[in-house]
Amino acid sequence: MYTPTLETRYKEEIIPALMKEFGYKTVMQVPKLEKIVLNQGVGQAIADKKLLEFSVRELSDIAGQKAVQTYSSKDISNFKLRKNMPIGVMVTLRKDRMYEFLERLIAVALPRIRDFKGINSKLDGRGNYTLGITEQIIFPEIDLDKIAKIMGLQITFVTSAKTDEEALALLKHFGLPFKNIKN
Repeated sequence: MYTPTLETRYKEEIIPALMKEFGYKTVMQVPKLEKIVLNQGVGQAIADKKLLEFSVRELSDIAGQKAVQTYSSKDISNFKLRKNMPIGVMVTLRKDRMYEFLERLIAVALPRIRDFKGINSKLDGRGNYTLGITEQIIFPEIDLDKIAKIMGLQITFVTSAKTDEEALALLKHFGLPFKNIKN
């Protein structure tokens, strides 16, 4: 049966390293990556509905799984926004697809960013990390000739860690290139 490389590495190297680093007594205490959520806000979709279709296709290509539209929750007249209008696209990755996406992100996509010096190490206080990407074209799955508009996206790493310190150690062991942190 197929197991992604990062999942094998997590079980064989990262769990023992984190147990030693934080003094966990059982394997069940070790934080794990639960899911990765890709989210793209498409505010211009209010005026141009085609942009949403392009975004769904691009995010599905990047994730390897069908993306779904997200809808506005309330009316905001200044933005010409009505309740339940499609304004974004998201996809949630778990298990094998999550590990495969993380591997592609670390090995292929992040090194393609111009003047890349590492990613910020600011977590949300609950052990989750959100990475903002300004251009979707860093992913090799995106065909430059077919993009309608260069847009950014957010990638959220949801972990089972109780503290930011534990989550940061977990993500560092996976190979995310944080800046100002010694590996």
